[in-house]
Amino acid sequence: MSLRINEEYCVACGLCLVHCKNGAIKENDQTQLYYIDPDRCTECVGWYDEPKCYSACFLSAPEADPFHKETKEQLLVKWKKLHPSKNPIVT
Repeated sequence: MSLRINEEYCVACGLCLVHCKNGAIKENDQTQLYYIDPDRCTECVGWYDEPKCYSACFLSAPEADPFHKETKEQLLVKWKKLHPSKNPIVT
């Protein structure tokens, strides 16, 4: 499942942004808050055991996105498409 950022909690500190190796976290030009691109979010599958944006955010803004449910296997396939020349560190 992809993640999303709950805008009620986001204060645009940018801590999540620097931890996203997939480039899935972007800034909304209109609100200056952050959002997660579900096409790039793998919940850090391929990189880490758990999503780094969870541990980076002190306000718990990242949360599961119920509109983008994916299995760990599907997330790994997405990761491999994003990084075809790399081998996953964690599967």
